[in-house]
Amino acid sequence: MTINQSGWRPTAPEAGETKASTFTGNRALMLEEALLFEIGDTDTTGVDFAAIPAGASRLGGLDRNRTIGLAGLSEPEAVRHYTRLSRQNYAIDLGLFPLGSCTMKHNPRLNEKVARMSGFADIHPLQPLDTVQGALELIHVLGKWLVKLTGMHSVAMSPKAGAHGELCGLLAIRSALEARGDKREVILVPESAHGTNPATAAFAGYRVEDIPATSRGRVDLEALKTRLGPDVAGVMITNPNTCGLFEPDMIAISEAVHEAGGFVYCDGANFNAIVGRVRPGDLGIDAMHINLHKTFSTPHGGGGPGSGPVVFSEALTPFAPLPFVEKQGDHYALVEEETAEEHHGRSFGRMVAFHGQMGMFTRALSYILSHGADGLRQVAEDAVLNANYILRSLDGVLDAPFGGSGPCMHEALFSDKGFGEGLTTLDLAKALIDEGFHPMTMYFPLVVHGAMLVEPTETESKAALDQFIGALRSVAERAKAGDQSLKAAPIHAPRRRLDETLAARKPVLVWKDPEPAQAAE
Repeated sequence: MTINQSGWRPTAPEAGETKASTFTGNRALMLEEALLFEIGDTDTTGVDFAAIPAGASRLGGLDRNRTIGLAGLSEPEAVRHYTRLSRQNYAIDLGLFPLGSCTMKHNPRLNEKVARMSGFADIHPLQPLDTVQGALELIHVLGKWLVKLTGMHSVAMSPKAGAHGELCGLLAIRSALEARGDKREVILVPESAHGTNPATAAFAGYRVEDIPATSRGRVDLEALKTRLGPDVAGVMITNPNTCGLFEPDMIAISEAVHEAGGFVYCDGANFNAIVGRVRPGDLGIDAMHINLHKTFSTPHGGGGPGSGPVVFSEALTPFAPLPFVEKQGDHYALVEEETAEEHHGRSFGRMVAFHGQMGMFTRALSYILSHGADGLRQVAEDAVLNANYILRSLDGVLDAPFGGSGPCMHEALFSDKGFGEGLTTLDLAKALIDEGFHPMTMYFPLVVHGAMLVEPTETESKAALDQFIGALRSVAERAKAGDQSLKAAPIHAPRRRLDETLAARKPVLVWKDPEPAQAAE
């Protein structure tokens, strides 16, 4: 049995199967799939083109002078290849996606239909503004909803995703501090914050310092107050935090930071847990990004660019980025840089050239309007209910490090405490694949050893949760009993366990023709 060019080895035969020397890698209706280059021929093409007469080329002398090495496939070959690959993937349309802190909820098909409507799907950012008034109105209306739901003062719609939104918020904070002649160097980041927070702060030129968590998984308020000083620009806090817990001292944290002359940035990735229930603006937040692909159901990584709008307090509004949509009389305008001083005070400038994530905007607004304020409140309530159902259903089976701190929010956090000798969180996760489920987030947050973070979201039914709980319970009981067979999992997946360290350090990213076999001497 050989390793194909992708570096992946077909599943080995089990007891009773044919011997390895004749094993194909196929299992029932799941065929072993080769690479495109192994299926097709780089010297031919699956499409016939008419010959171009001499001198008829319109490429201005830039005609290709060598082959590009792409596999030529017929239509059936191409269709079957990608269909077979899709059957080896897990997707939200197949089942529960329990990734903690990622909010992988169902994407309503209504949203997809709206995003494909003419006037949204076919527009271009360089069109005259009078031809895209509907699109600008949609951006404006969505922005007003985000401001209303968060209790903030204004919103920047241009950031493309969560970390981009974090950078936007920190650049506004830096501009506000510089405007008052106050150059500060430090951003405080609690241990329970999202991992992108310290990276973004460092990228923005700040020195990052940690704030410890208490034994109950919350920010240590006294440690924070002790560290505050004239060099602290602000704090980046995640609320609810990555331990799946709400920060009850949030108002006190904001007051302490403001009193010290700093600003409060909130990571809004977990907004799904509190939307319609808690307004961050009421907690003293100065800036917060909102992942439309998490709270408002736009696809994770699909449908075009991401979107991470940032809402601002009144204190930071003058420093928000350009451009922004403004209603002027009976039409909508895109306020550009040349009118920044008149309309927007002391903006730090642009994050991007265009509001290019139109598909995300249309999906998010469709989701918001189809739920309304009351429906969005139920979204948060059901997400929290589902997470607590999972947490309590696994009492005595998996260790919950903060289970004694009361109910969790939208995420249930477990650890590997009590596993048999040599067994780890990774072994449990791989075994969960054999049970038909995508694993939860592993080894995050870092404050918990062998962490397993489960976020069911509000879109899962009790029946779906019971099925997942049953699978997780089964695997967890095997781990606690020391079942060493977990080390070999997954057994039934299209691929067996890979050497993940080797894959990270020496990835095979480019296909190369295999070396021709040398003739035997």
